[in-house]
Amino acid sequence: MAIREQVEELKQKMAEERGTLVAAARSLSLEDAVRVPLDAEGEEQWTALEQLAHLNEMERTYDAWVRAALKSDGADLAGIPWQTVSVPIEEANQHSVEALLRNLELERAYTLGMIDGISLDGFERTAVSPMFGSLTVMQWLRSFYRHDRQHGAQILGRVSDYQPKFKGTEPNQRRARIDLVAKRSPEGR
Repeated sequence: MAIREQVEELKQKMAEERGTLVAAARSLSLEDAVRVPLDAEGEEQWTALEQLAHLNEMERTYDAWVRAALKSDGADLAGIPWQTVSVPIEEANQHSVEALLRNLELERAYTLGMIDGISLDGFERTAVSPMFGSLTVMQWLRSFYRHDRQHGAQILGRVSDYQPKFKGTEPNQRRARIDLVAKRSPEGR
């Protein structure tokens, strides 16, 4: 069972990594915020603004996954869709860094409130994802700060020291996103 110190350490790491990410995003010029990195692949091809929108969407989705695990230990996440946010990735470049950071701030406030409401034994509950396998609530929550670290490095044009451990190969989320948007539009755009 998780202990209170582990929960406090989790929240501290979440705050530290988010602070680093926010500082990186705020250091960008408008030109840098919309630059598409050359010779990158997958989600590394996203602009900094798209990275911020992705983080917002994923935090909301991870929150949904944690809620599923809390509701039913061993929850199968295959049927839980990606959650929608006010600024989807494909619209991110039309918004400011500050607007996207505000969305992240609001989502993080929700996440921290949810964490504060979890009993210590709740952190041991599990959920099973086709992408990541079976993880405890604590492991899902730790992925929040690791995800911030990964994309914070990408925003600064660096390779992150953290790479997610996918079950199988990493899905090309950028390609999947382009395909999803094409399905929404009658013109295929």
